[in-house]
This record gives sequence, structure tokens and C-alpha cells, in this order.
Amino acid sequence: MEPLQSADAIVRRHFFRECGLGLGTMALASLLQQESLHAAPSQPPLPSPVAPKPGHFPAKAKSVIFLFMAGGPSQFELFDPKPELQKWHGQAIPDSFTKGKRFAFMDTFAKEKPKLLGTKRKFAQYGQTGTWVSECLPHTAKVVDDLTFVHSMATNVFNHGPAKVFLNTGSPQFGRPSMGSWVTYGIGSESQSLPGFVVLQSGPRGPRGGFQNWTSGFLPTTYQGVPFRSGGDPIINLSSPAGMTADRQRQTLDVLRDLNSQRLQATGDAEIQTRIAAYEMAFRMQKSAPDLIDLKQEPRMILDDYGAEPGKASFANNCLLARRLVQRGVRFVQLYHTDWDHHGNGGENLDRGLDKVCLETDRACAALIRDLKRTGLLDSTLVVWGGEFGRTPMGEIRDTVGRNHHIDAYTMWMAGGGIKPGVRLGQTDEFGFSPIADRVHVHDLQATILHLLGLDHTKLTYRFQGRDFRLTDVHGEVVHSLLA
Repeated sequence: MEPLQSADAIVRRHFFRECGLGLGTMALASLLQQESLHAAPSQPPLPSPVAPKPGHFPAKAKSVIFLFMAGGPSQFELFDPKPELQKWHGQAIPDSFTKGKRFAFMDTFAKEKPKLLGTKRKFAQYGQTGTWVSECLPHTAKVVDDLTFVHSMATNVFNHGPAKVFLNTGSPQFGRPSMGSWVTYGIGSESQSLPGFVVLQSGPRGPRGGFQNWTSGFLPTTYQGVPFRSGGDPIINLSSPAGMTADRQRQTLDVLRDLNSQRLQATGDAEIQTRIAAYEMAFRMQKSAPDLIDLKQEPRMILDDYGAEPGKASFANNCLLARRLVQRGVRFVQLYHTDWDHHGNGGENLDRGLDKVCLETDRACAALIRDLKRTGLLDSTLVVWGGEFGRTPMGEIRDTVGRNHHIDAYTMWMAGGGIKPGVRLGQTDEFGFSPIADRVHVHDLQATILHLLGLDHTKLTYRFQGRDFRLTDVHGEVVHSLLA
């Protein structure tokens, strides 16, 4: 038996054995460059892991813009007026509605029964469809004929972080791939100079759950969502350091690609291909990304319609960026805006807080729909609006002017990308507590989004830890009544 070697000896021998070829390659590259013989990298270019791929069947949508209203918008204050709720305001909700149900903050619910809470908001019907919209969203009211509302959404999770992760990944547990990652894994992206999956954030803070909402999970990290900033460098450290010319950077990347390609051939590790693609994408983005976020290129009437201000971080700017991203072939764009978490606090949240967040988002959402129509992109771009859950028809125990988290029934809307416009799907009981027709679960929504992109949610799988995983787990049905 050979004697044990010291750690220093192992490290030294590993360096000379494994890195000798690499050092020689770099030295040879330098010599060849000096003699003008290094006209092209020695390794042929690898196919991009996010290159466009065919789906399971022809798609109706090419891209998705998901307007994620983080915090749980109240359907009762926005889209779902309930005359009976107004009539029974202040009275205890009957036991038949709540028996066996689970809520957030169950400790307070067990001590005292919450009372039904009517809304202070005025509603009117708009468009040829006669869709009900509250005074909180006057701009959205003008585009309702292009929208399809689902009033019977349901989910499984009533705490913010896990509920957001559940809507995005199909599981409340961290570590599963997000919807945008599944999509780019399934059909790639038509943009080769920008990431296939981009995340834009606005509001006072990031969404609960953080990057777990756009993680690639056990998929290769090339499919992970890339957060962009709306000012300065879109991505931190995107600009080259002082003194680094484009030619010199290209030479460096060629050598790195050759070395990484050799390692990829030796190991077959998909993460090495991800690293190669990331270097190349970053190089291309140094030209494409600054041009992307330069909103000054947009006509003044477009900026005014969105309420966008070049150089400012805002939801309006992000909506306009979303249109520019899908225009450049980006597959999945997700916008997060906080904070829609409107409990009581003496009316500060459900009253003034709701007014504030609607003012920040309403105008830009409507402008996005109009702009996508104007540019001919709405037919190929699926727009989704909604949060992780809704709000209870009862007020809260401690503060009767606020609403608690509710998972049984809430409202989302969709537009474009193969969705039938002007539809109002789903019906809830007289208090808006539970669906009584056309219940749509989060897994059904996920299955429908994938279907519109040409993907069968039961066939889009990835083997991990001995089993085939999918976005919808073992659930989900395509909601065909929503399709054009």
C-alpha cells in the first residue's frame, strides 16, 4: 500500500497534471496571435442551450409577460363586486362557509369569528363585455374587452413566500424550477443577445421568497431568470473594466471557451456548457442591453401613455421594458411589483395603501396592452396579471377594515397569446368565499400557459433524483374555455 501523500503534494501534482495543458494553450494562443495565425478559436462553437426549439405542437404564443402583483390583490376592491356582501356587512359569516377551512393567522380566527366586510369602492361596467371594474383601476377599465378574467382562481398555500413560490414553481418547497425556467428549457428563446428569461422588480422591496421565484432549481442554471435593473448597467458588472478592449476581451473569451470545451468533452457536465454560454451571452449583452434600457428612443406619446420616465426605476418603465424585451425575442418576462399586502392598520393599507399601489400600476398595465396591439405583438404575447392569492370576504379580527389571505377564490386576468378576449370565467358564491362554477387551480393556470406556448405540461419533464419532475407535479388541466 502506497504511503499517504501530503495535501500540499496533492495540490501541487494536481496543478501540474491538470493545468499544464491549460497554461500551454494560453501560451500557444499568445504566440499564434502575435504571428496572426489565430484566426478562429480551435474549438467549433457549441450550440446555445437556449436556442429556439420546437414544442410538442404548434404554439399560439411566442412569449409571456407575467405581471406579478406581489402580496395578494383584493378581488373585492378591484374586480368582484358582491351585493350580498354589502347587504350583510358587519355580520358574522355563517359557519357553513368556514367549517373545516384553514386560514392565515388561525389563532385569532379561533378566538373570535370575523365579520363580513363590504367594500367602500364604487364599481361600474365597462366595454362591450360589460365587465365590472372598480374606481381603483380607471385605465384597466378602458381595455377590458381585450382581457379575459378568471374569478375562480384557487391555490393551496396561504403564506406569502411559499404561495409565490407555489405559483411560480408548482411547489411551496424551495428548489424547484420556476415557470420561466421550464419554458426556456422546453422551447429556448428567440433572442441570442439577451437572456431567455428576464425578471424586473419595482415597489418598496423585492417579493417574499426572493430568487426562489425565478430559480432554475435542478435544471441547468442557464435557464435561470436574470434580474435586470432599469437604470445604469442592466446587470451589475456588465461593463468591461478600464483598459479592456473588445478585441482583447474576445481573445480571452476564445481561450476560455477552448479550455471549457475540453473539460466539457471530458466530463459531460452541463454546467460547463452553461458557463460557456454565460460568457458568450455577457459579451453580446454589453452591446444589446444598454440599447434595450435606453427608453429615450421611444416616442414621447408612448412614454406618456405608460407614465414612463427614462432613467427612473418604476413599474411603468418595467412594463415598457417588457414590451422591448419580447420585441427582441425574449421568451419569458416577469415583473414583480410590491406591495399588495393590504391588511387593516386602521384603513391605511386597504384604503390609502390600495390607492397608492393601483396608481403605480394601473396606467402602465393598460398602456402595455395597447402598445402590444399597436406593435402587432399582442397576438403572440401572453400577458398574465395576478398575485399569489386573494383576500377574504371577512374583515380581520384585530382591525375590521382589513382583509386576510384567502386561497379558495380570487381573480386574475389574461390577454393575448391565444386567449379568447372578453371572457369572464368562473363564479363564486354570494359572499365570494368559494367557487361554485369553473374552479381554476394554480396548476391549471400553469398547464394552460404551457399549452399556449406549444408545450404539453405532462410531457415537459426532467429526471432528477430518480423520478421525472414537471411544473404541474401530477396535477393540472388545460382550461380550454379560455382559448381562442
